[in-house]
Amino acid sequence: MLDARLRRVIDPALDRLSAPLDRIGLTPNAATVLGFAIGLGAMAAISQRAYGLGLLLLLSNRLFDGLDGALARRRGLTDFGGFLDIVLDFIFYAGIPLAFALAEPGANGLAAAFLVVSFVGTGTSFLAFAVMAAKRGLATDLRGRKSLYYLGGLTEGTETIAAFVLACLFPAWFPVIALVFGGLCWLTTATRIAVAWQMLR
Repeated sequence: MLDARLRRVIDPALDRLSAPLDRIGLTPNAATVLGFAIGLGAMAAISQRAYGLGLLLLLSNRLFDGLDGALARRRGLTDFGGFLDIVLDFIFYAGIPLAFALAEPGANGLAAAFLVVSFVGTGTSFLAFAVMAAKRGLATDLRGRKSLYYLGGLTEGTETIAAFVLACLFPAWFPVIALVFGGLCWLTTATRIAVAWQMLR
């Protein structure tokens, strides 16, 4: 819901930050993989209840997720780059609830499982629409220049990271955060199905 608005604010800053990285030869795909490695560190930290470190690494992962896109805009978007970015993003998104489940299996396990299943709904509705949009030649730049069609919704990347940040700051509240956010994810999936029905039928 907030991604398009946030992009207008952060893209100029990311473009400036990416300039020195481009000069030293960091490729967009390398930035994607480096960010994912940091994300794995966030998962490991959270699973060991080091929530402050996990939050720092989580935010660093998101910084690199923005920088890889800025680097790609400098060097040119590629299909593989877009593929790699979205695959590793989705693994990261599912990995954070898993990390909370590992940290407190009894308290967090069920809520984490519900949230991951909710992400399946948002993820598949997002990717399936992108495939059909490509077949029809549909395009949008509301969320910046992308390698695939980004269909919006109530819960996008910004809202997901906000939920993760809240969970790191208030780990005892993870079950409530996960259940509420998972419910919002199902609303997103339902609205995307409705949009697809209108645009693709």
